[in-house]
Order: sequence, then structure tokens, then C-alpha cells
Amino acid sequence: MRIPLSLLALLLSTPVWALQPGDRVPDMALPSTSGEEVRLTDFAGTWVVLYFYPRAFTPGCTDQACSLRDEYGELQERGAIVLGVSLDSPERILSFKQEHHLPFELLSDGDKNLSRAFDSLMVGGLMAARKTFIINPDGVVAHRFDRPKTAGHADEVIAHLVELQAE
Repeated sequence: MRIPLSLLALLLSTPVWALQPGDRVPDMALPSTSGEEVRLTDFAGTWVVLYFYPRAFTPGCTDQACSLRDEYGELQERGAIVLGVSLDSPERILSFKQEHHLPFELLSDGDKNLSRAFDSLMVGGLMAARKTFIINPDGVVAHRFDRPKTAGHADEVIAHLVELQAE
């Protein structure tokens, strides 16, 4: 029996332990740009768009954050909030949020526990991998983007959110 190359690549690229659609999200506290610690469980009853990005102020991360910023009103109308996660320091993510006028919280995952749980580490764990997860109001992963676009990312998130909310 021959396994299609695309299926083999998917099987080898996503560890079995990585959170997948249908999995409950972990309850971990991370420092946020609000100055408070934030837990994913704080948002029970709300759709959450959780996106991991490699490093603040890089071109791709800026494009992705600004895409989500520009469509944040529509995401809110659909009952969703956005949280961005990187391994950057709380000071760096606060500066990034302020410079780009991001209306959503950014979280600093310095201990890498949340990024590890979501299989969102790369370069030997030196930075977060670019991945996005839509979490339903029950705290369950509803959709996973393993290779999201940077510019226009909000459009693909909104399209999947609409589908998920229609189910």
C-alpha cells in the first residue's frame, strides 16, 4: 500500500501530542500587554482566535498582526476575540502593540509552555512558529491553521469562523 506523499508529510509534521481540533485547551497563565496574567479559560463562552507569531516587529509578524487589527471589528461582531502569542518579552510585545495600535492583547510565553502545547515552536524552540487556532466557546480547538498567510490572515480566519459558527 502506498501512502500519498502529502499525507505522509502531514503525519510527520504534526506530533501526535499536538493539540488538534476537538482537544480542550490547556489552562495556563501568561503575562499580557494589559499587565495582567491571562488564561485561555478566562474566555469561556467566547470564540478565541489564538495566533502564534515568531517575533514582534518583523515584516511577516507585523503584516499578520495588522491584518487581524484591520478586521478586528468584524471578528468582534462574530463574537470572537484575538490573542497573539510569542516568546518575546512583555516589554517588547507591549511596544509592538502600541506602535501598531493593536486592539487585542498579546501574550508573552517566555517559558514556552503554551507554545509547546500547541506545537508552535520552531528553530529548536528559539521562537514561536506561525500558527493560528480558533477555539470555540467551550474551550475546545475548533480549527488549526498550520501555515497561515501573513497579509490577509484575518480573511481566512473570518471565513473559517463563519463556517464553524454555522455548524
